[in-house]
Amino acid sequence: MPRFYCPAPLHTGDLLELPAGAARHVQVLRLQPGDSITLFNHGPHWETGAITNSPGGEFDATVTQMGRSHVQVQVGAHHTVEREAPRAVHLAVVMPANERMDWLIEKATELGVASIQPLTSERSVLRLAGERAEKKVAHWQSVAISACEQCGGNRVPQVQAVAPLAQWLRALAASDAQAPSVERLLLSLREGSRPLRSWAADHATTSAVFLSGPEGGLSANEEEAAVACGFMPVSLGARVLRAETAALAALALLA
Repeated sequence: MPRFYCPAPLHTGDLLELPAGAARHVQVLRLQPGDSITLFNHGPHWETGAITNSPGGEFDATVTQMGRSHVQVQVGAHHTVEREAPRAVHLAVVMPANERMDWLIEKATELGVASIQPLTSERSVLRLAGERAEKKVAHWQSVAISACEQCGGNRVPQVQAVAPLAQWLRALAASDAQAPSVERLLLSLREGSRPLRSWAADHATTSAVFLSGPEGGLSANEEEAAVACGFMPVSLGARVLRAETAALAALALLA
């Protein structure tokens, strides 16, 4: 059954118009009145970026009207089913070049990432700022929504605004926004880094913020700044992986 993210309050029995993106998708699929779909609404609002306060799970719905630019549905039964990872992993990643960030966000969403923080660093190839950065974040958020619709996830990860690594670390240290139970992990090639597989086995449900660098890795100064902010160096083994592959391999171990 087709699944659609609908960032609006959902209540059994309500008639509502789908948001533009979902409505276009319904029309592309050539669904007709009487056809059944699934709706979910736990995720970021397009307008504010705030996470929807929803009961989670998903709702049955039936298409009732099809117009040129709108689709009306009637909301049916609520199901409490969730398909999320056992631990919340927040990925902070220095953006890889070209279209690899799209691919990374799609696959990270499929693996159950809780949120994604795009970063720039000293060795960044992709650098974004201003309106261009805002448009990219909106695009990446739509990629995450599409991935959730496809994979069965009911909680869309929020893609945060692009930030320089140093600024993000300073804000993290100043606010101490992460709860004490959220571990901070830094993907590193430095000697003495703990194998991530070992850490994951010993902390089966511990939530984590995972920081992954760009092509070429973080500079020595950036790594030291992250360690000073409470990040523990971890490794994926002897092989040197591409930036986007390394982040996803880490998520797969932590999922």
